Amino acid sequence: MSDASGSGSRMGSISVVTPTLHRAPEVRGLLENLRAQTLQPAELLLIDGAAPPGDETQALVAEAGERMPFRCRYWRRGGGTAIQRNVGIDQARGDYVAFIDDDIRLEPDFFERIMAVYSQDTAGRVGGVAGYIVNQHLDPTRSPRWRWYRRLRLFTTYEPGRFDYRSGYPINRYLQPPHDGVREIDFMGANCAVWRRAVFAGGLRFSEFFTGYGVLEDAHLALRARRHWKLLECGRARCVHLRAADGREDSGQVAWKSAVNYRFVFLDIVPDRSLAQELRFWRVQLFDLARLIAYAMRFPSRDHWRAAAGKARGILAAARMRRAALIRAAPGSAAGG
Repeated sequence: MSDASGSGSRMGSISVVTPTLHRAPEVRGLLENLRAQTLQPAELLLIDGAAPPGDETQALVAEAGERMPFRCRYWRRGGGTAIQRNVGIDQARGDYVAFIDDDIRLEPDFFERIMAVYSQDTAGRVGGVAGYIVNQHLDPTRSPRWRWYRRLRLFTTYEPGRFDYRSGYPINRYLQPPHDGVREIDFMGANCAVWRRAVFAGGLRFSEFFTGYGVLEDAHLALRARRHWKLLECGRARCVHLRAADGREDSGQVAWKSAVNYRFVFLDIVPDRSLAQELRFWRVQLFDLARLIAYAMRFPSRDHWRAAAGKARGILAAARMRRAALIRAAPGSAAGG
């Protein structure tokens, strides 16, 4: 079993940070997946949101630590994925911090591909490199939502992985088809990305505004980091998302966050907004509300109506938000940027 002093890479060691909640089978699969990497991480830091006594996850990690070629470390911390990942950042010993979710399965050369990108960054300007989840590609020509976004001209850019600063909306980077290249992006998720540890040296962390099930906390972190660092997507570093059902919030709460969390990001990332920018933001929110209502009417179900109601409540809550109050309530949002 190796320690955190080296992961077999001349570029430096990798600490894998994984938040989890009642997902012992997924954690077991993740351990085996990491063991199959051609470039081994130095350590896995698993942060469990389950309250004691929890489930068998802790025992599983303890047992795996005896046979894995990397160190396994375990913590209990609730509050949501943003807070859990902050624990991992604080405890990581590697030169790079990889955020890998427990239901992500990396191709064997994932870390090798990522570190190859870093090796070409002789100026040390790249702060984060994201992999590509092959089963999350979204063809915009087959998505009614994205066809309407274009038809109504709701955004000023439709380039995948870019942040539309005029509407406060991140353009889904999986609108980009699978590719073999490296491209620059404005933001990335926290489920298959490797960050240079130096990015966090100045205090940058996930904002504690984002509690419970994560919605947009990773994009917020990336957008703040991008003020000083370059972010890239490596199309050859591929993985699959299993989409584990356990540990997720209901559709109403997620829809609520799709208004409130997006508003928080817009207020924090674009503090000086024009009336035109404000109108663009609310146009998107109201369109999404209308879309959810129409869908619930066409396919009636408690879950669909819960999502529509959650979105309506979220829009009302977002309309009452003020940036200064949010920053005071969530000091982690301003760190490092």
